[in-house]
Amino acid sequence: MIIRSATFVKSSPTLKDCPKTNIPEFGFIGRSNVGKSSLINMITGFSKLAKTSGEPGKTRAINHFLINENWYLVDLPGYGYAKVSVKMREKWAKETENYILNRENLAALLVLIDTRLKPQESDLQFMEFLGNNGIPFVRVFTKTDKLGKEALKKSIALYDEIMLVTWESLPITFTTSARNGTGREEILVFIEETINKLSF
Repeated sequence: MIIRSATFVKSSPTLKDCPKTNIPEFGFIGRSNVGKSSLINMITGFSKLAKTSGEPGKTRAINHFLINENWYLVDLPGYGYAKVSVKMREKWAKETENYILNRENLAALLVLIDTRLKPQESDLQFMEFLGNNGIPFVRVFTKTDKLGKEALKKSIALYDEIMLVTWESLPITFTTSARNGTGREEILVFIEETINKLSF
């Protein structure tokens, strides 16, 4: 897939505020500070599409970007640490969950996971929630340029080992680096193939 256009459309605090559309949407989500905005900019090829920040918890609404006029990339609030009140974090979580469970044209979620960290309970619980609710998703391991090949294999293997205790099979998995562009083509191929299979 060649990205010809990428346009910010709307930032929505709740599901009912989201654009009224039936074209496919691909949601990007992960723990705060996982490198989501940088990855979105790398994948689209537009370096300032999503605002990056050194401060975790920057994404605070459901952000829609129209790609190639035929699908939406949706930047969702991260889960985990953010410098806001517990009440505010709970509100984001509730609205994000509502979007995930009830957005009819959500084609898939891309769950971003920081390869530098040992398996995080929040990531594992979130993927369990998706599996239990039949939400299609893929794993996207980020910041792989920070690790050597063996350390990267070990990091992913730890997640696999834990998940296979309760999962019959593992989701599609991508390894990425916003710094050097790793994984960009593979993710775009996945998105294109998913769109081609859909009939909303």
